[in-house]
Amino acid sequence: MAELRARRKYWLRLGLSAVVALVIVSTVAIVLVARSRAAELISHPRDQREPLEGSPADMGLPYEDVEVVSVDGFRLVGWYVPTQNGAVVMAQHGYKSDRDELLEEAEMLYRHGFGVLFTTVRAHDASDGELITFGALEMKDLEAWYQFLLGRPEIDVQRIGIIGNSMGGFLAIQYTALNPRIRAVVAHSPFSSMDDTVATSVEAFTGLPAFPFAPLIVFWAEQMAGIDSAEIDAKQLIGTISPRPVFILMGGQDQSVLVASGELLYEAAGEPKELWFEPDLGHVAFDTELPEEFEARVVGFLETYLGGG
Repeated sequence: MAELRARRKYWLRLGLSAVVALVIVSTVAIVLVARSRAAELISHPRDQREPLEGSPADMGLPYEDVEVVSVDGFRLVGWYVPTQNGAVVMAQHGYKSDRDELLEEAEMLYRHGFGVLFTTVRAHDASDGELITFGALEMKDLEAWYQFLLGRPEIDVQRIGIIGNSMGGFLAIQYTALNPRIRAVVAHSPFSSMDDTVATSVEAFTGLPAFPFAPLIVFWAEQMAGIDSAEIDAKQLIGTISPRPVFILMGGQDQSVLVASGELLYEAAGEPKELWFEPDLGHVAFDTELPEEFEARVVGFLETYLGGG
C-alpha cells in the first residue's frame, strides 16, 4: 500500500512538472511570437518596399519631384502638383504604402483648382529610415513638408489643408492638432489609437487572438521604437483642432482598424466636424466604391473651409 501511494505521488509530481514545463514553453513561445510581430509592425526596410506603380503624369497632372530633409536629418521624397487657386492639400499615404496611393485623389483635387503635395514619411516609399513610430517622429517629417509649402510663392499659406488614408489619416489628425495653421483635415479610415488598431489588425492579418498577443505586441513595439502607445492616441488630440474643421470617413466592414474609431474620433472632436459612415464599406474604400459622392463631399468640404473653385 505504501509503495502504491509512493508511485502515485511520483506520477503526480511528474505530471505537475510536465504541466509547468508546458506552461513555460508556451509562454516563451507566445512572447517570442509577439516580439517578432512587433518587429514587423515597426520596421520597414527598403528591400521590403514595393516600387511605385504610377506618377501624376499618368493622371495627366503637371508636377515636380520634390525633396525635403527633416530636422533630424531624414531625406524625404514627394511630388508637388501646383495650385491653380492658391489653396493646397497635403496628401499623406497610409501604413507601409507610398505616395502613388493618392493619385486619384490628387487628380480630383486638381480638377477643382487645388494644389496637392504628396508627402511621404520616414521608412516609407523612397524616403530615409526603417523605423515606424506612428507619429512620434513622423510629425517632424510633416513639419518639413509644411515648411516646403511656406516657400512656394503661389500658395496662400492661409489655405493649406491635409488629407490622409488610414495611418495617414491618423498622422493628419495629429499634425493638424500640433500645427494651428493647417486649416482643415480629411481623415479616410483613420485609426483612433495604436492600441485599438493593433488589437483589430492582429486578428485580421495574423489569425492570432487579440489576447494575449495584442498587448504583448504593443509592449515590444514600445521597447523597440522607444515610444509610449498611450500617447499615440488621436482621441486625445482631435478635440484641440476646433474651431478648424474635421471630416472623418469610416466603413463598417473595415478589418484593418477598429470600426468604432470613426465614432470615437467624431465624439472627441469639437465643432465643426463631419462623420461619413458607410456600414457596407471596407478600409479606405470610399473613393473607389462611391467615387461621385466621395468627390462631391470631400471637395465640397475643402472648398467650404479652404476656398476654391
